[in-house]
Amino acid sequence: MTSPRTKGEVLSEGAKNYIRAIAKEDFYGYTSEIDNKYLTKGINQELESIELLNAVRFEDYTKNSERITTDLLTGECDIITDDTIIDIKTSWSLETFPATEDEAHDKDYEWQLRGYMMLYNRPKAELVFCMVSTDPELLNAWDNKTIHEVDHIEPRFRVTSVQYERDEQLEAQMLEKLRASKEYYVWYVNQLNSK
Repeated sequence: MTSPRTKGEVLSEGAKNYIRAIAKEDFYGYTSEIDNKYLTKGINQELESIELLNAVRFEDYTKNSERITTDLLTGECDIITDDTIIDIKTSWSLETFPATEDEAHDKDYEWQLRGYMMLYNRPKAELVFCMVSTDPELLNAWDNKTIHEVDHIEPRFRVTSVQYERDEQLEAQMLEKLRASKEYYVWYVNQLNSK
């Protein structure tokens, strides 16, 4: 969603680089895998984060497993309620955990949530950061355990959230970028085919 530097362009160079990378993966039939301890904790401990949120809010949220795909968007949010999409982010450590709402606001995640609101047709979305104790298997002997072992901290102090409401103007901007992205993807794949 970054604005391009060149006037009259819809997509930034960063967006074009990303689209080319995806197009190459699809064209050549490979997948680039991102694997690091931060991502591993987020995936492996997501259910613990949902349990933490349930404990703090006295709720019974469950993990969503329904992916929705349109011609321009695809996504699988973490939690769906009657009127809200909730996306869980499990922080790596207390150092990376956003302790306040101001720290929790992230423009990239906001666009992700705006996409989810469109896909699941919900008027609100919430980005929730949770801090749960890091699985010891992800830590090295020299890691500072005091920023990873957090069960002694009151649960409500280990959850930070920021909320968003649907915005038709922002959705229109997103749809314009998505259409331009799809056109660029097709153009690039045609370039690969015509070599």
